[in-house]
Amino acid sequence: MTSKLEGLLNRIVRTGTLTATTADGQSRNYGDGTGEPIAIRFTDQKAENELVDDPQLKLGEIYMDGRMVMDAGDIYDLLALVKSNTLAEDLSPGMIWRGVARLALTRLQRLLPFNHNQRNVAHHYDLSAKLFDLFLDPDWQYSCAYFETPETSLEEAQVAKKRHIAAKLLLDEGQRVLEIGSGWGGMAMYLAESSGVDVTGITLSTEQLRVSRDRAEKRGLSSRVRFELQDYRTMKAKPFDRIVSVGMFEHVGPSNYGRFFRKAAELLDEDGVMLLHSIGQPTPPLVNNPFFEKYIFPGGYIPSLAEVLPAVQKAGLFVRDIEIMPRHYARTLRLWRERFLARKEEVIRLYDERFVRMWEFYLAGSEMAFTHQGFFIFQMQLARNTFAVPDTRGYMAEREASLAVFDATRPPLEKVTY
Repeated sequence: MTSKLEGLLNRIVRTGTLTATTADGQSRNYGDGTGEPIAIRFTDQKAENELVDDPQLKLGEIYMDGRMVMDAGDIYDLLALVKSNTLAEDLSPGMIWRGVARLALTRLQRLLPFNHNQRNVAHHYDLSAKLFDLFLDPDWQYSCAYFETPETSLEEAQVAKKRHIAAKLLLDEGQRVLEIGSGWGGMAMYLAESSGVDVTGITLSTEQLRVSRDRAEKRGLSSRVRFELQDYRTMKAKPFDRIVSVGMFEHVGPSNYGRFFRKAAELLDEDGVMLLHSIGQPTPPLVNNPFFEKYIFPGGYIPSLAEVLPAVQKAGLFVRDIEIMPRHYARTLRLWRERFLARKEEVIRLYDERFVRMWEFYLAGSEMAFTHQGFFIFQMQLARNTFAVPDTRGYMAEREASLAVFDATRPPLEKVTY
């Protein structure tokens, strides 16, 4: 075992139990012996050296490549162990200079005028539709579910999420609704069917556009629900009564927050209401996670509310309600990962084992952010007119109760197979 690897693990793992076996067969224990045992094994010495030099990126890469194997526990357990131990003083000089270099590159990229939105979206969302069918609920909701009780299933929680958002939108029959980032069409179809509204959904993913249009047609909703390949920044339309955006804001980036909310204000009627659902984190991040930036969500950015609210104010929008949901996404991600790994052989047939490990690391790392780094979901209700929303929140529960009656009688969603 190299002294550098030993030094890194000694610095990081002070509580818990970790056994590391190197490529030459040597094993050593780290931590204080508490908690469930976790064991990792390296298959080559180069992997050990890479981890020491750049753990932020290389931990995910060597796991993805099968060069670090979990012999006890899973990759979430390892990530949670590391995060629960890590302090600022654990950073080595190499880790510090790489962090500085990534910070400089990040700031430079934010200044450049290039528009890579469609390319970045395609990197993740234009993967095979069959992949998402393996682990999402029947409506293909690829955002945080809303668990009303500990016993709530993923399917029930995703319906509850749509119901919760619909209630906050204060929908009335015949209203025009814009969905920014329409995914595979589930939210738009739900709003149209539950509330009798007309919905336009926009996306930058050609795969999601194809699937959502097909679903709306099969559901008999094409006259009331339409989807377009459209960047919100260049959209021209008569103002909408309502705007909803779920799980898209993470792709906007701080340099575009002003433009995003100014455009939203332009596209929202004077008496309109907007609901923004996004991941947030406690403080503004200096840099993105390098593994996620390179392999999962290039150009993605998780904001803090301190970064978002000034842009809302400058756009002339009023914040009428903010709800913070700290743990719902951790459970959503855990269930997605369990369902994904249960269909592992099918994913391998679509892609390969390396892809499986890459996505397992992505889902586990995302869950860990909510359990150990203070990440949360926020739902922000906005309006151009401060009187567009009631002063008390009772209407939300009343509308959710009414929508629950609809949900109980809604015809089941057709199985999506592509």
